[in-house]
Amino acid sequence: MDSYQTPLSSRYASKEMSKLFSSGTRFGTWRKLWLNLAIAEKELGLDITDKAIEQMKANLDLDEAQMKVAAEEEKKRRHDVMAHVHTFGTVAPEAAGIIHLGATSCYVTDNADLIFLREGLDILLPKLAVVISRFSSFAEKYRDLPTLGFTHFQPAQLTTVGKRATLWIQELLWDLRNLERARNDLGFRGVKGTTGTQASFLTLFNGDHDKVEALDKRVTELFGFPYAYPVTGQTYSRKIDADVLGPLSSFGATVHKIATDIRLLANLKEIEEPFEKDQIGSSAMAYKRNPMRCERACSLARHLMAIYQNTLMTSSVQWLERTLDDSANRRVTIPEAFLTADILLTTLQNISEGLVVYPKVIERRISQELPFMATENVIMAIVKAGGDRQECHEKIRVLSHQAGSVVKEQGGENDLIDRIKADKYFEPIWSQLSALLDPSTFVGRAPEQVDGFVRDWVKPALEKYQDSLKNVKTAELSV
Repeated sequence: MDSYQTPLSSRYASKEMSKLFSSGTRFGTWRKLWLNLAIAEKELGLDITDKAIEQMKANLDLDEAQMKVAAEEEKKRRHDVMAHVHTFGTVAPEAAGIIHLGATSCYVTDNADLIFLREGLDILLPKLAVVISRFSSFAEKYRDLPTLGFTHFQPAQLTTVGKRATLWIQELLWDLRNLERARNDLGFRGVKGTTGTQASFLTLFNGDHDKVEALDKRVTELFGFPYAYPVTGQTYSRKIDADVLGPLSSFGATVHKIATDIRLLANLKEIEEPFEKDQIGSSAMAYKRNPMRCERACSLARHLMAIYQNTLMTSSVQWLERTLDDSANRRVTIPEAFLTADILLTTLQNISEGLVVYPKVIERRISQELPFMATENVIMAIVKAGGDRQECHEKIRVLSHQAGSVVKEQGGENDLIDRIKADKYFEPIWSQLSALLDPSTFVGRAPEQVDGFVRDWVKPALEKYQDSLKNVKTAELSV
């Protein structure tokens, strides 16, 4: 397996995310960092030949032979950066003497990681926009389909299927905002030297502070970052990793909530995730339709949430200007976080594109609970017809308890409405009962809330991702 990849990437992650965290991308990025350092140093007056620059430009990608040379060098030197300095020099001999000039290992390792954090977010953000778009279409389609609401997972007032989906979308929009902020806040380590003082570069430029500052700015500019962190130790602060993985972890919490809601609704047979024609839910129970996509999402979401703790602990134990106990941890933690988030987005897109709603099941469950919820409407109707509120309340209380006994003790259907129809006291409103029990009158402003939310919040947030939304393909999952 690629030494910079994890088991997650070998099967489930997208090709672009797997490539980003591959050894080839990492070491090729190191070479770009050495090239741009040399370009900036040459521009500022150091004696670096055009041929050296040309040879470096021509050999930014490592082939299989160079990867083997670097691996052998690393075995011998026990230092990955110096192994690659040597390997790069073999294919760019004119530059061999100036590769890594003035730099420390963290010039390439840390700046490369910041590039990967930025590019990883650039991969995730359009995918998240697609998921939001898919769930928004679902919400609009079912904007006015009444469904039983639940608090404490006990029956509560009605909402709509679409309105419930907006609760998921709102959290995803916050994740989009948080990831955009993290991406836009990223700076570059730049050229800072062994302990962050830039002493080596000050020596190279004969004590010229302006040129050292110009070098830092120019290298940062060549990589398209808006700024370099003004002060660092040997590394950039590991708090930056926490600033990025925090929003990813928070996204994991969103996914877990959405997938859990769908699992609960699947148990009620109201909504199901996609289930393929020949899919098998259980090796023993042939009838089962297990929500395996949502279960996978919950499993990986917990992993993503837990990864964040690693970044906090690593940040907290960085002694003084740096300590190397961050390195091995970060080589696992950062790729794992991005690969996991990538897989979760593909899974969530697949789920959102194939959600199945069962209106008749939803209607039946409403019919079991709505009579109790409609009692206040019945009381008010009686009062309008000239009845006494307290007397009506007592009659409703008695009939409700009788109907509840049938449901709970006898396992029967809720017959409260039949009892009301059989009681002469309620005869003045018998003709109104159908209207009083219309589920659409119990959902409040849910349909209008869906419309306003999509119009005022979702569409503006997705405006910048329109090209991605137009070109996206339907998500398919690996087994």
